[in-house]
Order: sequence, then structure tokens, then C-alpha cells
Amino acid sequence: MKKHPLLSGLVGIVVLLALYLSFWPVAIDPAPWVPPAAPERTGVYTPNNLLSGVQRLESGMGSPLEGVAIDRERRLYAGTKDGRIIRYDREGKTPKVFVEIGGWPLGIAFDAAGNLIVCNGKHGLRSVAPDGTIKTLTVEQGGVPFRNVDGLAIAPDGTIYFTDVSKKFTDDQYMDDLLEHRPNGRLLAYAPATRKTRLVLDGLHFPNGVAVAPDNTFLILAEMGMYRLLRIPLTGPRAGTSEVFIDNLPGFPDGLCTGSDGIFWVTIVSPRDTLADTVLFPHPPLRKVLRRLPRALMPAPKNYGYVLGVDGNGTVVHNLQDPTGTFGQITNVLEHDGKLYLGSLSEDAIGLLPVPRRLVK
Repeated sequence: MKKHPLLSGLVGIVVLLALYLSFWPVAIDPAPWVPPAAPERTGVYTPNNLLSGVQRLESGMGSPLEGVAIDRERRLYAGTKDGRIIRYDREGKTPKVFVEIGGWPLGIAFDAAGNLIVCNGKHGLRSVAPDGTIKTLTVEQGGVPFRNVDGLAIAPDGTIYFTDVSKKFTDDQYMDDLLEHRPNGRLLAYAPATRKTRLVLDGLHFPNGVAVAPDNTFLILAEMGMYRLLRIPLTGPRAGTSEVFIDNLPGFPDGLCTGSDGIFWVTIVSPRDTLADTVLFPHPPLRKVLRRLPRALMPAPKNYGYVLGVDGNGTVVHNLQDPTGTFGQITNVLEHDGKLYLGSLSEDAIGLLPVPRRLVK
């Protein structure tokens, strides 16, 4: 039987596409990883709608708001994905641009002097004075420049602990780092008194949020690429080492903060994906193929609201969810005066929610 010319043409296109997807160079060098089976959506992870009533503090800026901070005058600040820091009044209203910092401002927090410390992606760790003056604090450590400064926490002694997600990929290439799944990230510490930056921990898989214990003896780190939180002692013989604080989380942990009552709040920017866990991560060549596809076909976070509260023993004591994603892709959390303030990868608003009662006593 003679083949139809159109059919022959389609076969040729498919063959060429397959060759392209198999051999065209890509920027990632994926490592194999077989994640543990995701935890059951029962018990402390049972789906609920406790986040569905989040109050929205709209910004009207037309850009997602990630980092969240509150100054001494109880004014609320947030960073926009397009490089602005905005400020609300004490009532969470009338948002206005405080400063144009450029890049992608991610984690933000105020130091004891009233300066706003900003994780500014590939621009490094920066400080914004109350009058809006911008100063760059540090852009490298050990001769290795920062590419994606992301999460931070300021300890009682003034030390600024912060993460650099990757030595290889910049803030606008964060998906490449997740697809590569190699330990490209670092945890660092900046001492304002000496202006020195030191390495605390190396070899991390997409380190994100950081939270320091109130007694300054340890910190908690979100290692997004491994679905877990790490506990890192800051004093004693084990200082600078790490141990698993809580493993096999139900999603990608992102922002962290120290709350009241011995709680560490952690945001889950997106739930786990069965296809990624069982097919993509165990098979590096498939991730190369995926990387060659148009960006619109790449994996994206699910529009799902998710925040957990974990006590000092690593026990989940708060489980706040919204499967409908009314306020989804939550990346940052701040507890202040009995309320949780939420930042997001997708929302042009700050989320506000009263701190709920404990799920577990």
C-alpha cells in the first residue's frame, strides 16, 4: 500500500522532534533521585478548608507579593516580583511604593536598627534604610557569587542567616535547579559588626526559608528539593552540622518563620506531584526532555493553599489548607500580634489570618 504524503510528513516531523528532545543541549545536568512515597493525606495532613477564609490585603500593584515584614510602627511591607518594596499603613491599607530595589526581592525582615534586610535574588543580600537608601551587604562568599539569595532570619545577636538557593542558577532559573536536583545550595551567615560572610552549611538541595529558635541555639531550614526541614545547631560541638527535623513533607516547603508558643510556621508552596515523584525524579533523561519543551509546557506550582505549624520536636501541630486555592502558592509566612501574614508566588495581595488553635496539644 502506498503511504499518503501527509502521513509520511507527519512521521518525519515526529522523528525530528524526538531527536531534538533527546539530544539538543540543555543547561541542566540532572541527578537521579527516588523520593520516598508521599505521606497519606490523613491525620495531621488531612485536607481541610481552614485557609479558605484568608482576608486579602490587596496591593493593586499587578505583581505577586512574596516577602512580608512589619516595622516598629506596625506598618506592613511586601516585595513584588517586579522589583518594588511596597508599604501598607497600620490598618493594612493604602499600599504605596516604598522603594524600587530592582531584581526579585524575596525574603525580607527588619533588623534591630530598623533597616529592612532584603534577599534580592542574584543581587545578593541588601539593606534598605528607613529613608529608602539601598546598601548592598554581600554578594559572594569564598569567591563564589550568589545567584539566588532567597530566605533569611535575623538572630537575637543580630546575625543574618540566609540561603543562596544555587551556585549555578539565578533567581529566574529556579525551575532549572529543581529539575537538576543537585546540592547546589548554601546556608550563610552575615555579621553586621564585621561585615563578614561565612559559610554555615554547603551541599543543600534548593534551600529556602530559615527560622532561628528564640534562644539562638539552633535554626530550622527548609530544604525544598528534598521535601524536608533541617535542624542546624548554632552552639555546642555539633554547631554547623545538620539533622533532619521533619522528613517527607506532603509538598515543597518554602518560607519559614518563628512563631509564638514554640511554633515554627512553614509554607508549602505546592503539594507533591505523583508523576514527578515516580517518573521524572528517578529518570534524569526525562527531565532533560522536559527542559527542552516550551516554558508554557513546563511543570508549575499547583494553585493550592497550604501552611503547617511544627513544634520544637518536629511534630505537626497546625494543618491549614485550602484545596481550592483561594489564596494559593504561599511562599512566605509571618506571625505578628496573633495573626499570620502570607506572601505568595501568584497573589497580588497579602493574606491575613488569625493564628488558629493547635491541632495537637
